[in-house]
Amino acid sequence: MNPKPLILAGLRLFFTLAAPLLLVTGAVRLVMSYEFLRFEYLRADFPADSYGFSVQDRLMHAPYGIDYLLNGEGIDFLGALRLPGEKCWPPLPAADDCPMYQARALAHLVDAKRIVKTVFSLAFLLGLTAGGLACLAYRSPERRLAIRKGLIHGSFLTLVAVAVIAVLALTAWDFFFDRFHELFFAAGTWRFAFSDTLIRLFPERFWVDAAIAIGLLSSAAAIIIIFIFYHRGRRGGRVIII
Repeated sequence: MNPKPLILAGLRLFFTLAAPLLLVTGAVRLVMSYEFLRFEYLRADFPADSYGFSVQDRLMHAPYGIDYLLNGEGIDFLGALRLPGEKCWPPLPAADDCPMYQARALAHLVDAKRIVKTVFSLAFLLGLTAGGLACLAYRSPERRLAIRKGLIHGSFLTLVAVAVIAVLALTAWDFFFDRFHELFFAAGTWRFAFSDTLIRLFPERFWVDAAIAIGLLSSAAAIIIIFIFYHRGRRGGRVIII
């Protein structure tokens, strides 16, 4: 039995499935940044915090959440943070202070960090594997073609997935948001009062905008991949969409 067709099919399938995860994870990482926080908080139509945080307060406190999700520290990194009394809810005397995050929010962030680490680790391993396979295929035109086909197919798959999720999110955001959290978090652990610091820093509008940004960034990357490899294939005398 000639193993070559199976090898080529395996390469196409691997890159078809890996591309969406790598593109979306890359977009998520770009959104998990100080730059996106500034973009959001400085928008004129971004909802103000009715419990007392100013824009500058949000810019000061929100980065700690991103840092925690990306660094190697334990939950004490956030648990030790305090708010001055006038920024607590309900407000306290100026000489007092309060924890920035309550126990339930800290437990939720522990779960969120576990998920982030798992997804980013998987993406890292996929990226390493993809790079290794690309290096091994460098001298084989047939294997390079299989990889290009896989990347194109995976990019189209990304566009379809983003379109489906966008329609669902735009037409039924609450349903989409709830199902997403129920998939990754235990029941009853991810709902918070509007007065909780977690919601004051990251209200629903933030998550809507983050989802839009992730969709746009991953779609843009997918379109660039399709454009580059499709036209490269045409210049080489091959149409490689299928």
